[in-house]
Amino acid sequence: MKLNWAERLVVNNPLRVIEQRFQIGRLRKAGVLEPGARVLEIGCGRGAGADLILDAFQPEMVFAMDLDERMIRKARTYLSPARRSRVAMYAGDAVDLPHRNGSMDAVFGFGVLHHIPDWQRGLAEVARVLRPGGVYFLEEIYPFLYQNPVTKHILLHPARNRFRSADLHQALEEAGFSLIDSLEVKFAWVLAVLMKRGPVEA
Repeated sequence: MKLNWAERLVVNNPLRVIEQRFQIGRLRKAGVLEPGARVLEIGCGRGAGADLILDAFQPEMVFAMDLDERMIRKARTYLSPARRSRVAMYAGDAVDLPHRNGSMDAVFGFGVLHHIPDWQRGLAEVARVLRPGGVYFLEEIYPFLYQNPVTKHILLHPARNRFRSADLHQALEEAGFSLIDSLEVKFAWVLAVLMKRGPVEA
């Protein structure tokens, strides 16, 4: 689901970049992603997250996708030419990722999953494109923050098939993820590092 004007204002402002810088710093401390990785950012917005990922994790390539083509155009302007040489940007749908099975070392999702009507399918796609031992860096918010009496009239989100903390953790387990680290306020928000289970190549 594309963002409406209000949420674009929320996610495309300097305060959000400061918040993401803190989040990426916390995620980096888990020490589970080596430099030179192939990573995917789902819901890249204007490209601020991809820019921070390049600095913090030194990947070989970032594949940055967003459902909204306007955000991809903004990202191409936001990132410097040197940065763009290491970021492949495209418009796409999180429930139908155009990547091979097991082709990514890491997937980043900053507040994206709760925008997807069929979020379980989106989660399954993340698991599909990650290699065994690959890492899912996840930030999510729960309905308390976006379906309360004030925000539900301002922000645009799917109304049905929503997840709370227990629902999300169960779905992650069923999708084959093990929790490595997390910071969570159970009624509101979670920041987590997860690893896809399975045989890891030596």
